[in-house]
Amino acid sequence: MSDDAPDSLIPYDEIVQEALRAVVGRVLGEIVEGGSELPGNHHFYITFKTGAAGVSIPPHLRERFPDEMTIVLQNKFWELDVREDGFSVGLSFNQIPAKLSIPYAAITAFVDPAVDFGLQFQATVADLAPEEHDDAENDAPERPDRTSVEGEEDGSNVVTVDFGRKD
Repeated sequence: MSDDAPDSLIPYDEIVQEALRAVVGRVLGEIVEGGSELPGNHHFYITFKTGAAGVSIPPHLRERFPDEMTIVLQNKFWELDVREDGFSVGLSFNQIPAKLSIPYAAITAFVDPAVDFGLQFQATVADLAPEEHDDAENDAPERPDRTSVEGEEDGSNVVTVDFGRKD
């Protein structure tokens, strides 16, 4: 038996990534169906590539976050609109309202710390290492025990899918 796995003619990694991103859409859709109120202590950290195709954010945010940005859906958000290919939402950044439109393909992480759930995705934009950036400061109350998305608890509920694509 050979240790070399043959190259697949079926893009399994892309299929799985697309299916897992659909989880984000379904969760956000449930929130809209519930009247855009987050149940219990649920809140979401959504990290996305700001330069990905279809991402629409105000110029001042794109300048501040040229590669990647994390938003928090918790207390102050409005006009959450969930579509088949992505979502849009209104948020406030340093008391300045902004409308963001994010395709699911641009999302690199989705975390609900209230239940220790997280998903991480392969970037669909050029494989560049993410740059360090400031917090988005979109008016969510600070958590004293705040950790990074990847450092959330022990990571036992974080699903990382990386099939190590051969090109």
